Amino acid sequence: MNKLRSAIIGCGKMAQVHAQALKNIEEAELVAVQSRNQEKAAATAARFGAKAYTDIAEMIQQEQVQVVVICTPHPAHREAAVIAMQHGAHVLTEKPLAVSLEDCDAMMQTAAACNRKLGMVSQRRFLAPCRRIRQAIDAGKLGTPMLGSVVMYGWRDEKYYSSDPWRGSWEQEGGGVLVNQAPHQLDLLLWYMGSEMEELYGVWQNINHPYIEVEDTAVAIIRFKNGAVGNIVVSNAQKPGIYGKVHIHGSNGASAGVQTDGGSMFLPGQSTMLEAPVNDIWTVPGDEQQLKTWQSADTAEFNSGNPVEYYIRQQIRDFLLAVAEKREPLVTAAEGRKTVELFTALYRCMKTKQPVRWPL
Repeated sequence: MNKLRSAIIGCGKMAQVHAQALKNIEEAELVAVQSRNQEKAAATAARFGAKAYTDIAEMIQQEQVQVVVICTPHPAHREAAVIAMQHGAHVLTEKPLAVSLEDCDAMMQTAAACNRKLGMVSQRRFLAPCRRIRQAIDAGKLGTPMLGSVVMYGWRDEKYYSSDPWRGSWEQEGGGVLVNQAPHQLDLLLWYMGSEMEELYGVWQNINHPYIEVEDTAVAIIRFKNGAVGNIVVSNAQKPGIYGKVHIHGSNGASAGVQTDGGSMFLPGQSTMLEAPVNDIWTVPGDEQQLKTWQSADTAEFNSGNPVEYYIRQQIRDFLLAVAEKREPLVTAAEGRKTVELFTALYRCMKTKQPVRWPL
């Protein structure tokens, strides 16, 4: 296939990771970057051998951009995506898809009207231990997933929030841990459970970040339409730092789990994924003896290069191939919307002090 002319919207920290990933993908040509901040755009463009723009439409038209990756603050996703699709580009946006269901729907409607692909970054789906759980579910090895559990503990200090002025506010970030750190694990939970959500009850708190407006901790219980249940505990107010697990328990008693993150403090400018993601429980009939072999292989793969860039690269490549092959990407906009439904329901529940039922 011909290389797809690609560009990045937003030139912050994650944009640098996505730019490096695009440079390492055979099917992509990084031709341009865009930021409202001319200096940031110029610096990123110089670093990666691309052209710098401050206007999205101009960039797409001048450079004949076919695919854009959006790396802006969350509330800006809608505007950037709509402009890009209306000018002919397919869009892959960083998580979350948006900060409101209204924004999600506007983006999805534009994608349909313009016949463009729209996807969301959720790179942990591309981790070998995460794929392995979904494959076991699809093969019926757990029966029907009936209980799902998410635990995500992290630590974000004042330096983290002050490093980017948009962090920590409802208006500029759109939420706290539910919107920024937890979507990876929330997406995995919904991907594995496979049933639509029916009811949620939850609470959120700000435990120890008085200098931000948004939540640093949230707890929720979900009931799914097929009778399954899920529980969520997420926080970025816990030392020593990054720790994430997703466990799925099936109707036949089998369990499968993944430690998606582990063992590192968050240090600005450094990876937050210093320990390899591995399957930490596996009682699937016939596969129990494979766990140590998988853990060894997955650790070796994870340590073979830059892990953050490696898995983002896999996701971007999947999206590019979806465009070329006229198929859906592994993570669709509709699936991204479900994560937004989840945290929207939890925020609504906290306001009303009542369980929230679907449809929202």
